[in-house]
Amino acid sequence: MLKINEQRLLNRINQLGEIGIDENGARTRAAASDTEKAGRDQVVAWMKEAGLRVAVDYIGNIFGIWETESNKHEAPIMMGSHIDTVINAGKYDGCYGVLAGLEVIQSLQEQQIVTKCPLVVGAFTNEEGIRYSPDMMGSLVYAGGLDVKEALAIVGVDGTILGEELKRIGYEGTEEPGFIKPRAYIELHIEQGPILDVEGISIGAVENLQGISWQRIEIKGVANHAGTTPTNMRVDAGLAAAKVITFMRDRCNQSGGTTVATTGTIAFEPNAINVIPSKAVFTVDVRNPNEERLIAEEQALAAYLKELEATDKVQISTEQLVRFQPVQFDETIVSMVEQVANEMHLSNRRMTSGAGQDAQMMARICPSAMIFVPSVNGISHNPKEYTKDEDIFAGANVFINVIKNLAQ
Repeated sequence: MLKINEQRLLNRINQLGEIGIDENGARTRAAASDTEKAGRDQVVAWMKEAGLRVAVDYIGNIFGIWETESNKHEAPIMMGSHIDTVINAGKYDGCYGVLAGLEVIQSLQEQQIVTKCPLVVGAFTNEEGIRYSPDMMGSLVYAGGLDVKEALAIVGVDGTILGEELKRIGYEGTEEPGFIKPRAYIELHIEQGPILDVEGISIGAVENLQGISWQRIEIKGVANHAGTTPTNMRVDAGLAAAKVITFMRDRCNQSGGTTVATTGTIAFEPNAINVIPSKAVFTVDVRNPNEERLIAEEQALAAYLKELEATDKVQISTEQLVRFQPVQFDETIVSMVEQVANEMHLSNRRMTSGAGQDAQMMARICPSAMIFVPSVNGISHNPKEYTKDEDIFAGANVFINVIKNLAQ
């Protein structure tokens, strides 16, 4: 079985992880920011060091391409992920997949392995979506799910325009998104959840990815005095919001663990301690790996909101923010991940990805799959995010052998 250069991979993860750390020790590389530019420049330098041809498309996706005279006319295998981060992030999310893809190519070169098709490693723009919405934007545009002109015109939370910022940092790109037509796409990633770590398993063969439904809900009530208004005479937007939150938790409990729902943002008006809320604006994030069940959860929520309007005398409006269908990954690749892990005597199991990933977008245009490695205590999007070195190496060594098998 082939092995990657483990120390080189680890050194690069640590080196990239130093980029974007501010004076308070927080690591942030928002899409198309100065700190992400520094990260992009470093990754491009490593790609060129490995002798790869570097190409950038209009949305700023970066691709390092390894091809030879004998295979350059074949459809390539693509690997990749992203290097942008959330605010105050860990150093593994996304970066591991990009740097491991680069390491796979470099290790194959050094071990004089000849592949029958080119290999490509990609770093997709704005996967996290903290500055520009939607998230997973670069891969969504690449897969044809969002027009590139529309994406480049998106205004960020700081008032900047994505296209102008990509131009400012030198990554506006010259290639049409989708210019490379891969025969397969594989993404190596930390799990970002606790399952592998808790179960003591080394490798996750990711067979599907949850569907995602995001809504913003606005409930209007009547502001009134918190001390003088009898409970039965209140039109309390805050109470109604709380009922929605507990209703969705009950739905999750009834699903046997397949549905998850989260209210991650909420705001009251007038937001005063002694005033009954006249308005509640909050989000509901619902996920399920089965499309029919996800639709059922959306319908149950819609029906409950109508019921709540009648019982609590409030007015409710909703806005769909994000809607992605569940993704079933390619069975051949998933089985190959299991096979390679078994041959390397690494414990493994099939898994669902609870987080959105670039692989879900790439699955629209080619056979795709993911490999997971454990996240200690399931922590991610947090500076305490950590994956043990031995798990980093195990995942990358499975990765190179899966890529070799597919490319042969």
